[in-house]
Amino acid sequence: MASKAALLSLAALPLARAETVLGLYIFSRHGDRTPKALKPTNLTSLGAEQVYASGSWYRSQYVASDANTPLYGLSSDLVNLEQMAVMAPPMDNVLQNSALAFLQGLYPPAGDFSTQELRNDTEVTAPLGGYQYIPVNTVSTAASGANLENSAWLQGASGCDNAVVSSNNYLSSTEYKTAYDDSEAFFQDLLPVINGTFAASAANFKNAYAIYDYVDGAVVHNQTIPSSDLLTNETLRELKVLANEHEWGLAYNSTDEIRAIAGATLAGQILSALNATVAGHGGKPLNIQFGAYGVFLSFFGLAKLPALSDDFTGVVNYASSMAFELVTNASVSDRFPGADDISVRFRFANGSAASVTPSVYPLFGQDETLLPYSTFVSEMSKFAVKDTPHWCKVCGVTAGDCATASSGSDGEGSGSGSDTVSNNKSNISLPIAGVIGALVTLAVVLGAETLIYFFSGLMLTKKSTLAAAQAAAAGNAKGKA
Repeated sequence: MASKAALLSLAALPLARAETVLGLYIFSRHGDRTPKALKPTNLTSLGAEQVYASGSWYRSQYVASDANTPLYGLSSDLVNLEQMAVMAPPMDNVLQNSALAFLQGLYPPAGDFSTQELRNDTEVTAPLGGYQYIPVNTVSTAASGANLENSAWLQGASGCDNAVVSSNNYLSSTEYKTAYDDSEAFFQDLLPVINGTFAASAANFKNAYAIYDYVDGAVVHNQTIPSSDLLTNETLRELKVLANEHEWGLAYNSTDEIRAIAGATLAGQILSALNATVAGHGGKPLNIQFGAYGVFLSFFGLAKLPALSDDFTGVVNYASSMAFELVTNASVSDRFPGADDISVRFRFANGSAASVTPSVYPLFGQDETLLPYSTFVSEMSKFAVKDTPHWCKVCGVTAGDCATASSGSDGEGSGSGSDTVSNNKSNISLPIAGVIGALVTLAVVLGAETLIYFFSGLMLTKKSTLAAAQAAAAGNAKGKA
């Protein structure tokens, strides 16, 4: 009888509501590409497959009719362009083509859904089995349309003068000089492998990422490599460690956060998109953006993720992605939940989501992985840049669009929060309102400052490429050491 009473008591309790995903913002790196030292840089077949597989995982998780956690109100088979926004830098075939391949995994050819019966009883299926045409929006950049993934040093092209100064401060730091001296013999020992492209004077820590990128591409694609016996597992690990150290130093500094301008502006776009989803009651629930690893690194630093693991201070793998979920346990049957009933969860996959399931991590040094929306907004607003006048102010830019922006605003922006970001000149308030597209899409690939234009015996053997070669980035980058 007691057991029966207990069961009846449990039956009387209200059932816990299933969680609903109301919105999603995905930021993804491109897939495998040819080395930057071998221009023009192109997406490889392997790279296309990596991002396609990642898009397929996100489809199975959020989009398909039988998705694990379906995105609320999102069309599952036929894309509704009003429900999503996709962005990638212009004039960049690696990032643009990565976005297209990802989208075909997310919304594959519609097949029977695209077949129509005409009045004369003829059935017509759209080309390519109902291939779904999803536009990838482009945002103007300060790089004047340069092919970003074809550039070796992008902080100078970012247009943010103070960020350039900050990154160059790293190149004159004791930390940098120590790493340079300690690794000099290591890089010189690699010359038999790389000397067709890198001169002896360029085989050093200054070009740590460019050399790593070059060797990594050869190890993946080449049938033969000069002096390949030098590329032991230990050597390859050390090469990656040095590349990670170099790029982290250029991407983020806790006492000089203007260096992380790419992560700050990405934070601004994420806030704007998620705010629009909440305010618009889910009108545009899905936002996807493609960029390069420098944006990941600077955002990781600002969001205090390195405190969890040193893995957050290294260059992310090809097709890596991070996702921000808007979730609720409130009922959505009658109305869209209010902000007080919404939380945010952060996921990250260091590699294609199809191979590395995105894991959940706490942001901002918090203990909880599920943050109230108000807490998420408050923490992001401490470093997010979303307003053009403030971007101009923290970057120290007064020309071009900034001249127009400053003439119509006092540069203080709107919204709440008085958190500051420091540069080498002063403490400057970061904005938390409006939208800026100039920097987020730059994917600040903070790396090798020396542009390399000639080829060697260590040539990349391409399986095939998905895009025609584009012209090399115009001009030498600013701030080039």
